Amino acid sequence: MPEFKTDIEIAREANKLPIQDIGEKLGISPEHLVPYGRDKAKISQEFIKSVAGNKDGKLILVTAINPTPAGEGKTTTTVGLGDGLNRIGKKTAICIREASLGPCFGMKGGAAGGGYAQVIPMEDMNLHFTGDFHAITSAHNLLSAMIDNHIYWCNALEIDVRRVVWRRVMDMNDRALRQITASLGGVANGFPREAGFDITVASEVMAILCLANDLDDLQKRLGDIIVAYRRDRSPVYCRDINADGAMTVLLQQAMQPNIVQTLENNPAFVHGGPFANIAHGCNSVIATKTALKLADYVVTEAGFGADLGAEKFMNIKCRKAGLAPDGVVIVATVRAMKMNGGVARADLGTENVEAVQKGCPNLGRHIENIKLFGVPAVVAINHFVSDTDAEIQAIKDYVESHGSEAILCKHWAKGSEGIEELAKRMVEIVESGVAQYAPLYPDEMSLFEKIETVAKRIYRADEVLADKKIRDQLRQWEDAGYGNLPVCLAKTQYSFSTDPALRGAPVGHSVPVREVRLSAGAGFIVVVCGDIMTMPGLPKVPSAEAICLDDKGDIQGLF
Repeated sequence: MPEFKTDIEIAREANKLPIQDIGEKLGISPEHLVPYGRDKAKISQEFIKSVAGNKDGKLILVTAINPTPAGEGKTTTTVGLGDGLNRIGKKTAICIREASLGPCFGMKGGAAGGGYAQVIPMEDMNLHFTGDFHAITSAHNLLSAMIDNHIYWCNALEIDVRRVVWRRVMDMNDRALRQITASLGGVANGFPREAGFDITVASEVMAILCLANDLDDLQKRLGDIIVAYRRDRSPVYCRDINADGAMTVLLQQAMQPNIVQTLENNPAFVHGGPFANIAHGCNSVIATKTALKLADYVVTEAGFGADLGAEKFMNIKCRKAGLAPDGVVIVATVRAMKMNGGVARADLGTENVEAVQKGCPNLGRHIENIKLFGVPAVVAINHFVSDTDAEIQAIKDYVESHGSEAILCKHWAKGSEGIEELAKRMVEIVESGVAQYAPLYPDEMSLFEKIETVAKRIYRADEVLADKKIRDQLRQWEDAGYGNLPVCLAKTQYSFSTDPALRGAPVGHSVPVREVRLSAGAGFIVVVCGDIMTMPGLPKVPSAEAICLDDKGDIQGLF
């Protein structure tokens, strides 16, 4: 298989099977699939209920080092490992998130893997897919409209218009909408107030859909959303506005997990898409749990580096869903190690063992952090053609010195054949039963102590900086009965610190908390740290400028 083909060229040459054939590999009969064309479908709620009593398979989490412009290939490795496990005879399903339009048209590109380790249909997955994000956006903004409508028509709930905390969302990067003034234009348009937009993947509705077990749980969680406060500071809930029922209707189909296939025709669940830098960064609980009932092994991923995605996977998703991972794969590349070691992107093709060794502490920190949760970790070195034997050995030696092991993986170029060694090793680890998963902190710990625990033990910060207003707000939530919730720290993905330029494994830094938000329906406290934005902006030259249709009607520039 030639390595010079692009991801999209490889994807377009794929020999896809009808989605019904993919479903049958997991025992899903055609009548329980809701087709969206020939190559993607949703799984019916009736079928999901019917397999609830099945024994669970084994769960493997794929995470990574802090992302760099050099690329790490976490999704590519997730897909490759799933294919690799199937190759050695293990009935395996893959669980990943859906792509947001914001990054696709901004700077990140696609989110379906790459090379010969991809999930297809690639173009559909990176654009509208089955419409889940649109449904989440619509449900979220329906609540926004109903809040302002209630205030307009006499405000029977006595909402303080200065204390409406429910913002609007859209699935696009648009910094101009971060802070707005709504209802201008006179009496007929309502009462002017300050408002704003977040990106859809930061929506509490997105988090709720990804953490809910079924439609009943979904509606209850939606009803628990706090949308505003009265003058006496008492909360107003979504259910008080009577919006939870209609929102559930909008989300009924979006709640059904999507099933597609890899290039090697293995099943993949693609469902939900919360960002890990501003949300909890995992695919939906219902998709993961369904996959575990149908497969012997499930390979899933958590967004960005282990300091964000894996931490939230362990402390939020696993805690709330009753899941326990049996093993973890940490993805790293020689190129990324060199960037962490101070090498410029233009010089990554030149051998530099010293820079690899200098950058490895970032990887070491992630290995140490995973062990805090009682789960064994193996490093997957995602191979690039420019890697040298000496550079690869430098990583292996470093990882071994940290009590773990690193395995070279060539799945981008060779598909499942190139990752077979890792697949076999993960089976040995998982079947040994050595994992003893436990969250990092107990439910009973105070909210501020939970924030400090993550900042100090995961980020290695010296302190958390939070003013009296934030500390008082956390105590008020504790008094209101929300003290047992986990915390979801929103910060830059590029560093263990809140400074995106501080690479490697920094120590001696502080974590400034700018804002805290109660996501009562989702069941966690969002802690906004540093300069992170819940509505990203486009870069100076967005990817959208290069995206178009060619003369054949094929999409160009998206990948």
